[in-house]
Amino acid sequence: MYIGGMSNNYIIPVSNISKVTPVNTDNTIDSSTKVQPTECQTCKERKYVDGSNEADVSFKTPGHIAPEQSFAKVSAHEREHVANAMAKASKPGAKLVSSRVTLQMGVCPECGRTYVAGGVTNTQIRYTESNPYEKNRKQLEGSILAGANIDASA
Repeated sequence: MYIGGMSNNYIIPVSNISKVTPVNTDNTIDSSTKVQPTECQTCKERKYVDGSNEADVSFKTPGHIAPEQSFAKVSAHEREHVANAMAKASKPGAKLVSSRVTLQMGVCPECGRTYVAGGVTNTQIRYTESNPYEKNRKQLEGSILAGANIDASA
């Protein structure tokens, strides 16, 4: 007896069906020999550290993150930077103009697993000029820097 599709190229003898691992409807496998993913040496030794000047964020000291947890933990870390910017912008005379988080992906050269390799948070806060000395400083700097950048292609 054969089970097959439309073409003879897809015919499977019934005797070979016992060699197929059954898969349940919830995507679990009925097998006593389930394969658990293990970290290769490169993934075990990968460390994450924050390079910003903000002292109140995580990963100021190098720490390990498993590849399958890297997205959640790096995203949460970058959200800490955004929360700090929002706190600064909540002060009088400040407004958060924009914030952008970029995550960099990586592929382990040893085992081929993908992981989030790091992230960058860019925020822009606009401050109103309530200090007259700040306005004078900007005018002075503007007069010094005027003409410093010249477009030679024009």
